[in-house]
Amino acid sequence: MAGLDHPVSTPEPALRRWLLKGLQRPEGLVGGSAEEQPPDHQHSWWQVMCLTGVDYFSTLGYQPGIAALAAGALSPIATLVLVALTLFGALPTYRAVAEQSPHGLGSLSMLERLLPGWRGKLLVLFLLGFVATAFIVTITLSAADATAHILHNPFVPHFMATWQVPVTLVLIAALGGVFLAGFSEAISIAVVLVAVYLALNVVVVGVALQHVLVAPDLVSSWQDSLTADYSSPIAMVAVALYVMPKLALGLSGFETGVAVMPLVKGTLPERVKGARKLLTTAALIMSVFLISSSFATTVLIPAEEFAEGGSANGRALAYLAHLYLGDWFGTAYDLSTIAILWFAGASALAGLLNIVPRYLPRYGMAPDWTRAARPMVLVFTVIAFVITLVFGAEVEAQGGAYATGVLALILSAAVAVTLSAWTRRMIKAALFFGAVSLIFAYATVANIIERPDGLVIALLFVLAIVVISLVSRATRSTELRVTRISLDETARRFINEAGEIYLVANEPHSRDAKEYVDKAREAWELHRLRTKEGLLFLEVTVPDASEFAGELRVTGEERHGFRILTMQSTTVANAVAALLLHLRDLTGKTPHVYFHWAAEGNPIGALLRYLVFGGGDIPPLTREVLRQAEPDPARRPVVHVG
Repeated sequence: MAGLDHPVSTPEPALRRWLLKGLQRPEGLVGGSAEEQPPDHQHSWWQVMCLTGVDYFSTLGYQPGIAALAAGALSPIATLVLVALTLFGALPTYRAVAEQSPHGLGSLSMLERLLPGWRGKLLVLFLLGFVATAFIVTITLSAADATAHILHNPFVPHFMATWQVPVTLVLIAALGGVFLAGFSEAISIAVVLVAVYLALNVVVVGVALQHVLVAPDLVSSWQDSLTADYSSPIAMVAVALYVMPKLALGLSGFETGVAVMPLVKGTLPERVKGARKLLTTAALIMSVFLISSSFATTVLIPAEEFAEGGSANGRALAYLAHLYLGDWFGTAYDLSTIAILWFAGASALAGLLNIVPRYLPRYGMAPDWTRAARPMVLVFTVIAFVITLVFGAEVEAQGGAYATGVLALILSAAVAVTLSAWTRRMIKAALFFGAVSLIFAYATVANIIERPDGLVIALLFVLAIVVISLVSRATRSTELRVTRISLDETARRFINEAGEIYLVANEPHSRDAKEYVDKAREAWELHRLRTKEGLLFLEVTVPDASEFAGELRVTGEERHGFRILTMQSTTVANAVAALLLHLRDLTGKTPHVYFHWAAEGNPIGALLRYLVFGGGDIPPLTREVLRQAEPDPARRPVVHVG
């Protein structure tokens, strides 16, 4: 609160100052207009597409190899199924998300709005575990694949062939080091990386397809293997649907696509239009590359080369680049792939650093230092180290965890769009997106059953987030949670005419004459206060206790001959304390508030009621909030309990 005197603090240690540099302390209404302010620099939609493209397009580095391992000769057909799901499932879903969440908060914010109160927040906490899984594994898997491209390059010494884990850890550490030094999102770098990478892929895939055309015996051999393994096209499609969840890595990038929407230049409608363009263009480009690269690599590369230890493992297109275009061009392709994979990790880390401050601190469910980038970089880097060691820096081994995170995010988006369409009575749209939700639900469940490690990692993240959130909410419960206080004209008049400020707390019920007469009698019996002394009744209602902070609007009313100040807040005790401090600073007088001691009960139960419902044992909690906010007892408003 403005105007408070604070004791002189000792200087912070240099390390703490460095770690907390740039700590964002939000002002104004939490979760309100601040998040709607566009960034300082905005760009054309195609430039922003490149920023999300470093995540989306970089999957070409490992997707064809993973598809070949999962589906074998059926890889091209399975990829066709994935592309159909991309264009007719994920793309329409996220085009709808872009329209309904134009400020870049994505599908999580839609679910939060659709499910108000604790239900929405607990669901967001649960989904944040899958967000963390998707983004952290993006970092580790991309670094592991970049390492594969490094170690398989013919110019790298052979003794480094077993250095997969150390090199991956070095790449992750370098990524963390860049963010610790102060990384700023650079679209210009993303544009160059994406342009070079896609151009090289056009060359590699084009040359590969040319070799396919001049070697019809290879295509015949592939067709023979298909007919030998599968009795009919229907069987092929059925198996392709079965293995499709393993190919879900090719769907990554959609959530990032809506997260970067604020960077699109223009008004809000223009931003939505630009975001839809970038989502559609990226999906079409990726679909063409997925189909062509899957077909070329399956036909041209021997199956044993895709297996662990094979030359095409995690780098199928790089294998073809070296084979058909020589080691110098192949090395250039390797360098481009390494760069875009590394930048994909940077994009994922930047996404995590944006998501955590947008949700957890707003809920009061994260320590204050989580608003600073550097401590979070250290936390995420350590987690990435652990996951790399657990999976041995193997690309294919991490595919299940990555697919789990990606599919869970897309499923949540499809469900959010379905619910939104249903609430707006758009029945046809609701049925369509409901069907899309069922498909992604199948893919998510099938992937979890096949590779449960992704779910284990996600649930560990969920558990950590929930525990940290609840502990943080409890430890921060006595903070002043009011971002702004405003009094209407009637409330100001009441305060100015009151003389000394005596507020009698009243829990409103029927609000009839008897209620206020009884309360006035109680004030006299317990505190010897008379109505002629200018006392004011104070009433606080809690519409949504799940919110952590918000604006406090105080309204003055005259009812049955009594003057009443009414307000709504996330908690009663914090609102009363904030109002008392505000009135002290506004009038220069020491306000007094009078409570009737509540019925005796279990103090733990009272604390839980305070944390969950915003009520609880209000008098001592109000006093504690005041004590923490105003260390000087002489300037502290007075709490009376009778």
